[in-house]
Amino acid sequence: MWEAICMTLMATSGNNIGKVLQKKGTLVLPPLSFKLKVIRAYVFNKMWITGFLMDMSGAGLMLMALSQAPVSVIQPVAGCGLAILSVFSHFYLKEVLNELDWVGITLAGVGTIGVGVGGEEQNITEISLMKIPWLVISIVLLFALLNTWLHMYKKQRHEHEQTNSDVTEEIILGLESGILFGISSVISKMGFVLSDKSFLMVPLAIGISVICSAGGFVYQTRGLKHGRAIVVSTCTSVASIITGVVVGMIALGEKMPSDRIGRLFLMTGWFLIIFGVILLVSSAKIISLLPRSVRKKMRSNIEMSHNIRRTGSIRAKDATSPSTIVNASTLHQLLSSATKEKA
Repeated sequence: MWEAICMTLMATSGNNIGKVLQKKGTLVLPPLSFKLKVIRAYVFNKMWITGFLMDMSGAGLMLMALSQAPVSVIQPVAGCGLAILSVFSHFYLKEVLNELDWVGITLAGVGTIGVGVGGEEQNITEISLMKIPWLVISIVLLFALLNTWLHMYKKQRHEHEQTNSDVTEEIILGLESGILFGISSVISKMGFVLSDKSFLMVPLAIGISVICSAGGFVYQTRGLKHGRAIVVSTCTSVASIITGVVVGMIALGEKMPSDRIGRLFLMTGWFLIIFGVILLVSSAKIISLLPRSVRKKMRSNIEMSHNIRRTGSIRAKDATSPSTIVNASTLHQLLSSATKEKA
């Protein structure tokens, strides 16, 4: 179990950090096209090619983790990617995080330990195929309901000539992208479980999983283009975790731990990871709602930390890594912008 969790952490680290490195690499590159000159520029850009290889390696490790552990364990742990990205950006990119960011990182880390302690290895050899059609119908009806709701709100906004973003639209698009990401993991797991019946099941399942992930990127990109990254990213992360857990238990027959303490650790871990991710994404918004005296104190602590790191970078004469004061929600927007370019 711990081996699969470590693989998942390495995978989500590769995915998230890889996308940021690709984004930084594209700052000096032309728009991606099929021209040989452009492709050569991307391939020979060290920053971009490093990020691309990390992203692809993360995808491979995620498949290996799914082949060894339940989706109800892997998917919540994968939600810690933003916490790992924040730590990476703090120490490598010299970015400064606020107090709530560190609280969110800590909660996600403790939640991962809780999932590892409470999770049980499950040997799933058969899948009840009767549940799959009902599951597909339920997902289709859910998407039909969400899209109908979205269409009604768009029509209402058009009638009232509203051009500003509506929170309902942001929530719906975030939920749809998260559901597709969660289903993508479940389908990959199905391929490994059914591999004994036919060797074609694994590549078929991975292909369908890629399609679901692509659909999730499309919905997420639509939400980020017209809405606020905080709302869309939060809904995507939470929906992805919940979908992976619920659908994994229904479609794959995954079960909760047999003992009470194990169930308590697992459920507590789920909650801490979800809450930690929400806190990371929305820390800037939460701080803006705090009393002025608290905000002033937090700002002074950030500036002090920034000055210390800046002094250290000057002494090291590192002109290539300037210090910047940002929060985790900004990091997530950077990651999301890389997603936009891929979509």
